[in-house]
Amino acid sequence: MTDLKLVALDSEDLAVVSAHMQDSVFKVADIAWSPRDAQFSIAANRFVWEEAGKKRKGFERRRTALAFKRVLAVRSSGIDRKNRDDVLSLLAVSFEPKGEGPEGTVELALAGAATIVLDVECIEVQLADIGGAWETASKPRHPGA
Repeated sequence: MTDLKLVALDSEDLAVVSAHMQDSVFKVADIAWSPRDAQFSIAANRFVWEEAGKKRKGFERRRTALAFKRVLAVRSSGIDRKNRDDVLSLLAVSFEPKGEGPEGTVELALAGAATIVLDVECIEVQLADIGGAWETASKPRHPGA
């Protein structure tokens, strides 16, 4: 499989990025926020959903960078930012516009009712696989799905 590279510039694109990042896991230490560069990023271990239906045994994860540009502010809840070894699981990424312009709020919904909220000038997101793949025996499951 080739490395995945995606760019999101609107809410439809962001939904595609969200689907590919669903069930990604990362440590608090893998989160970076640079106010000077107006960039928020996460280095995560992404579950490779696009390949999950093609295999009978074994699944795959890949190291992936997810970068949000033009970020004005970052807030979080349900996360102990001092415990850098805590593992977080990303469930979904969504966008709520503010008024008629392109600005709004990106929400990263995490397992355990935790969230990361980004105030953005507009949607400008990049996803890129940055490392090799490795096999994992388990496929994430969601109750009721």
